[in-house]
Order: sequence, then structure tokens, then C-alpha cells
Amino acid sequence: MENFRLKVFRIVAHHLNFRRAADELSLTQPAVTQQIKALEDEYGVPLFDRAGGRIVLTAAGRTLLPFAEQIKQISNEAFEAVAKVSGTHAGKLTIGASQTIGQYLLPNFIAEFLRQYPRVEITAVSRNTDDVVESLSQQKIQLALVEGPTLRKDIKSEPFMEDRMVLVVPAGHEWAEHEIEVSDLKSAALLTRELGSGSRRVVELALAKAGLSKKELRPTMELDSTEGLLSAVEAGLGVTFVSRWAVRNQIALGTLRVVRIRGLKLSRMFSIAYASGPVPGGNAGAFRRFIMARSQNLLPRATASTGKAKPAL
Repeated sequence: MENFRLKVFRIVAHHLNFRRAADELSLTQPAVTQQIKALEDEYGVPLFDRAGGRIVLTAAGRTLLPFAEQIKQISNEAFEAVAKVSGTHAGKLTIGASQTIGQYLLPNFIAEFLRQYPRVEITAVSRNTDDVVESLSQQKIQLALVEGPTLRKDIKSEPFMEDRMVLVVPAGHEWAEHEIEVSDLKSAALLTRELGSGSRRVVELALAKAGLSKKELRPTMELDSTEGLLSAVEAGLGVTFVSRWAVRNQIALGTLRVVRIRGLKLSRMFSIAYASGPVPGGNAGAFRRFIMARSQNLLPRATASTGKAKPAL
């Protein structure tokens, strides 16, 4: 339903790169150039400035882009509305997820959702929590699955699953078969996620609550992914905290061990977030309802008054 030339323009404007736009559209680069040239002829003005080896939007292009985005949105809404009248769900759905959820939980969620709603076309992106929430605020995505509640007034979040974080060490580490004290972490080479990571915030807050400040820790390396952390621990570079979902394979293979820490509770809520206002409808609403129901089969829903049982790794 979306005008094809406007779609090509919108995607080129997003990438500011004709080759990447061609890849996304499954077109040749000359075909993309031809569509942009035809649109520029139609409006009678250049939409991109290609001087100096760089592509930037002209004033006319910047003016047109919001309308192209609106047309895309209206087209998607129309498709969803017609599908809803017929008792089905169809069209596009864009989801963002923090890295832990995106890597270890979201694929299974999407696979099960599509078995129920095969005509929905899902695009998923995975970044750290702050980046995903920002994309949601900018309406680049319709829903976000993130670690912990959001602290923004323009975003509403609902907890759907409790997650337990664990300390992992190499299989041959001196702590591998022991329970340690929180104070023992002062001497550890601690590997951490980057600033903006929900996992990092949870760990720092829990340790501070247990009486161990950030100044007393010895962080030796920051990595921007959970897999990077686990690989670094396997290589003997230090110890780290990760979601229990992330380390299941390494525990089964015997390359890593989970260490218990006396008196330390490291848990967090996974939440589904969306723009403040009415609860989402259409495909986003269907996915939200699916997540809230599906999560009960994985872990008990946590409440403010209780910390329900957590299954073992």
C-alpha cells in the first residue's frame, strides 16, 4: 500500500547509503538510484546532496521525510485494521529488546507468536536497555522488552518475568566449589557490561545494598555483550555476573561454574514497555498479551510483595 518511491526514499534517508538501502530493499543499487531520481523529478527538487562523497538530505528531503514516515504508519495501521475486522492479525511489528532478552528469550517468543499469527511480519533489534528505550521513545519500535522498569514519563512498562543473575567463574577457579562472602569480591578481577546496560545497573545496586560500593570493586574490563563476558571468563580474564539464561550451555559443558554469594540477592524484572497512553492495540497489543501469558509458563510472575521460587539453572 505504501508508495514504492516514497518507501525507497525513506529507506535511503534512514541509511544515508544507497548500497545499504539496496540490500534492505532487495534491489540493485542502480534501481534504487533510478527510483530516487524519478521521485526528485516528480517533486522538481533534489532530495539528497551527493557532493563530497557523502549523502545528506537536502532541505526538501528533510521536509518530505516526516510525511513519508506518516504514510508508512498509516499504511501499516490500515493493513492491521482490515486484518482485525477479518478476525486475524497481519502486517508489520517492530520490537526492541535488551541484549540478554534479545539473545536468549526473544527468538523463542517470536517463534511461538508466529505460529499463532503467521501473517505478522516481525522486525527485532537488540541493543542495551538505554538504547532500546530511546528507540521506543522515538517511535522507531512499537514495543520493547527490557531489564527492569523504565524511569521515563513517556514510557510505560509492565513486569512480565523475574530473572536471577549469577556470578560465574572459570571451571578451575578457586571459588568454583565454594560459597563466598560479598567482601571477597573486592579482590576479584571483575568483568562488566558497558554503561547503559540494565545488567550492570542491577549488579551495582545489589552490591551497594549488600555494603560493597563501586569504589571497592576492581573492574578490569568492560564488554558490550553477554557473550563477550562469558568468553572472557572462559579465557581466565576474570569473573562476571550474567543472567542465568545466558550461562546454561556453559554450565552444561562444564566450562564455567556458578558461585553462590552468602546474603546477596541478585534478581531483576524483565518488563515489556510501550509509549505512555492507551494499551497498544493491533499487532503490538497481540504480542503484549502473548508475552504476559507466555511468561507464566517459564517463571512465576513476580509481585511487589513476594519473591517467588526461582528454578535452578
